[in-house]
Amino acid sequence: MSAAPSLKLIERQGFAEDLHQALGHKPRSISPKYFYDEAGSALFEHICQLREYYPTRTEMALLRQHATDIADLMGPGAQLLEYGAGALNKVRCLLKQMRQPHSFVPIDISGPHLLQACSKLQAEFPTLAIEAQVGDFTGELRLPAAPTPGRGRRFGFFPGSSIGNFSPEQALDFLRLSASQLRGGGLLIGVDLIKDPALLHAAYNDSEGVTARFNLNILERARRELGARFPADGFSHSAFYNAPLQRIEMHLLSLRKQVVELQGVEYTFEAGETLHTENSYKYSVASFQALAGQAGYRPGPVWTDEQHWFSLHWLHSPID
Repeated sequence: MSAAPSLKLIERQGFAEDLHQALGHKPRSISPKYFYDEAGSALFEHICQLREYYPTRTEMALLRQHATDIADLMGPGAQLLEYGAGALNKVRCLLKQMRQPHSFVPIDISGPHLLQACSKLQAEFPTLAIEAQVGDFTGELRLPAAPTPGRGRRFGFFPGSSIGNFSPEQALDFLRLSASQLRGGGLLIGVDLIKDPALLHAAYNDSEGVTARFNLNILERARRELGARFPADGFSHSAFYNAPLQRIEMHLLSLRKQVVELQGVEYTFEAGETLHTENSYKYSVASFQALAGQAGYRPGPVWTDEQHWFSLHWLHSPID
């Protein structure tokens, strides 16, 4: 029973260190992984249901349409790792079609949210071996044993266009890491495509303001967990498409000169200064395949919707 408090303590220490680092340097920027505490994870699930947020419903439609083909590529006895697993909604499409899966290994930084999702999934798939891993999937993980050679292979699943949250350099690092973890298998990954900026703007500035609350939750999390002090109405959500860099940027915009106090340290924001909280890079099919090739993957089938808004890539991992 002592594991959960220790885990929360470690998470808070990491958040505090990174937030001090972010506030103490200009331009100010923090990893989007800190969106996903329990409140933030719930807000993101709400975002995924919004009319303006096309990625979730488009990717889900592709998964439903091609799940049998994907399961055929995995073959029997496969072990499936899901990076940034969240609520485990999308993986159900694959699990229903997989043949005698060896095990499912969901990986997520939000421990309570992941374990709750795993409990629901286990009730739906009572014979499935689920081995949840709480942690940062961009770092080294102590993964469970892979299937015995000849009886099945290890595959990865990284949906939601989350690869776009990484800079191209960080994306390459992750792809190299996953390629080493998935040797002899493959990776199924969702990638958002370059499109009309108006569609992107609407997706990240929804009419209900849910994305704004999701963005502002980083500050609220700092208040809840770290005792941070700042004016309640001092920041607003800002999201826009940076066309030259082919990415959506999300920021917390300071509406006036103000002070944020964190664990006794004061940080001054001028009016108009921001804390950069997220990027979401967009790719063409060819540019993403080129990036994956640099990491050692061999491109396989690609599935896209009719509007060419979103893509699912099958990548073959290196073979020992």
